[in-house]
Amino acid sequence: MTDEGKDNASVIAPPPLIYLFPLILGLRLNRKFPAPFLPNRSSRLAGWPVLGAGIALAVWFNRTMREADTPVSPQKPVSRVVTDGPFRYTRNPGYLSLAMIYAGISTLRNSLWSILLLPVVLLVIRYGVIAREERYLERKFGEEYLAYKSRVRRWI
Repeated sequence: MTDEGKDNASVIAPPPLIYLFPLILGLRLNRKFPAPFLPNRSSRLAGWPVLGAGIALAVWFNRTMREADTPVSPQKPVSRVVTDGPFRYTRNPGYLSLAMIYAGISTLRNSLWSILLLPVVLLVIRYGVIAREERYLERKFGEEYLAYKSRVRRWI
């Protein structure tokens, strides 16, 4: 069956794993080959707010999806286009929250290695997940999704 016939986005992998594996790799590399990119005090001052904001956004995203009665997982069919909550500001609040959590943890650990891997993660998310989700939503919801897409930015 082609991707066109599936009632899901056919993403390349579960998005949390796309973030998790490079984060772990970067943190392990940092343990073996330390490469701090900030003074220790600065890493804590910068890391906690980014991590906290990422967690808050993740909670808001999950609550909004639950209230909309549509699944969080891109491997499952969606029931509607969600446009309230954090979706008023970004089409991808779940992926944005994961990127913020990743960046917050990397900053707290002062791990240049994991920070250097983050752009690769974001490219994989952009092309292996978001692009596929957008094609799926355009097929399933047509003009409704296209109108939403024209009003709200992909990230922020």
